[in-house]
Amino acid sequence: MDTLIALQNGFATSLSLGNLSAALIGAALGIIVGAIPGLGSVTGIALLLPLTFGMDPTTAVILLAALYYGCMFGGAYSAILLNIPGDAPAVMTALDGYPMAKRGEGGQALFAANLASFIGGTVGIIALSFMGPLLAEIGLMFGPPETAALILLALCSIGWMLGDNVAKGLIATMLGILLAVVGIGSTFGHARFTGGSMHLLNGVSFIPLVIGMFGFSQLLEMMTDRPKPGEGPRQIPLRESIPGRKQVARLVPLSLRSGLIGTFVGILPGAGATTGAFLSYVFQRKIGRNGDQMGKGVVEGVAASEAGNNGAAAGSFAPLLSLGIPGSGTSAVLLGGLMMWGLQPGPLLFTTRPDFVWGLISSMYIGTVMAVIAAMLIIPFLMQILRIPISVLIPVIATVCVFGAYSVNGSMFDVWLMLTVGIAAYYLKVAEYPIAPLVLAFVLTPRLESSIRRSFDISNGDPWIFLSSPISVTLISVICALVVMGVAGAVVNRVRVRAART
Repeated sequence: MDTLIALQNGFATSLSLGNLSAALIGAALGIIVGAIPGLGSVTGIALLLPLTFGMDPTTAVILLAALYYGCMFGGAYSAILLNIPGDAPAVMTALDGYPMAKRGEGGQALFAANLASFIGGTVGIIALSFMGPLLAEIGLMFGPPETAALILLALCSIGWMLGDNVAKGLIATMLGILLAVVGIGSTFGHARFTGGSMHLLNGVSFIPLVIGMFGFSQLLEMMTDRPKPGEGPRQIPLRESIPGRKQVARLVPLSLRSGLIGTFVGILPGAGATTGAFLSYVFQRKIGRNGDQMGKGVVEGVAASEAGNNGAAAGSFAPLLSLGIPGSGTSAVLLGGLMMWGLQPGPLLFTTRPDFVWGLISSMYIGTVMAVIAAMLIIPFLMQILRIPISVLIPVIATVCVFGAYSVNGSMFDVWLMLTVGIAAYYLKVAEYPIAPLVLAFVLTPRLESSIRRSFDISNGDPWIFLSSPISVTLISVICALVVMGVAGAVVNRVRVRAART
């Protein structure tokens, strides 16, 4: 009852004209920033943060929070329409969204993405409203050993979950790990695998990598395999793209489930929305009715990943507000802003500044509604991209790729890196190696390395720390089971093949 009263008072704060305008502007900016490859929520908030210092802290954080979950909506657009994820969490959306767009079903993918984003984000916000401090306490149970085990579980899963060939999926995962360890190591500060290049001391930049892997490789594929006149995908009218009752009824349960998974992942320090999207996608693939078709262009894949990353975005506010512990890179930037405004996140924040906390939480409900309305209204304009002839679309995509790669550091090295990676990714696709495991391994490996390093620092180098809690023991047991199942499955398949030959 106290929570409902506090939330009601929060709505009185967030429904003021200034805060309402801040939520609307933030959501609209977030959709735009999320849709532009090379920006993303971290960059968008970092650029906007200095402009908010003269504002009221509540209004400023409402603006930045709205931009954050607006980015989750917008990141799906370029992933679905151009196969260029606007941000890391949208990598999973591209797996099914772009194949749907190629078949002329881009409108269905966009509607499904927006619906799932709204549901997943709302699930995360409701959980934050009623269980914020409790969620933060659960997040504290995941120290460095538990976080390392969770990320290792994800790494062990992606190779065989996202590819038809287990061996090729594992090879792609290992390539992603190798690329992730390029640069100055976080442990001893030594340069690793840089080849003497000063441009690689900070590692391989994610944005040029993902643009090359998805965008430029797709561009090469369009150039080498251009359809003949009349062979392109049938463009489905907007009215037919709007999901019907049966499709909505099918998407709502999986979006709720994926939103809960994403919310749980979001409260874990360092896990982030990318991990939330991936785990939600994998879970849906395992239990879903169309799980075997995911990755080939089904709406369930789009909905699962979008609900997962939006749930994680909302869930990351629980440890931020309750404990002052950022759950992602974006919430880490927000933490710096809160401290500059003289606000100290932690358990006392709910009692010392209830107007701020509940005004922020209530504004997230409003901002999510505004974001989904704006996102739905923009779909008719986005669908026009699917009508652009390939002869026009190719130079447009090429320009987006070059601009997105260059905009990260203002360096031509990143452009050449993007081109090189794109050519390599094209030949990997020709050889039927999956790209998604490589990119996900690249994102997760630095978090795994830092968690392992901190675990050894805590235990003075004793590896038994990874078996010191029930959570880590359970996760490691699941990892071992997956490995055994994979090996056993490969042996059984070989025996069946030999038996069939004889």
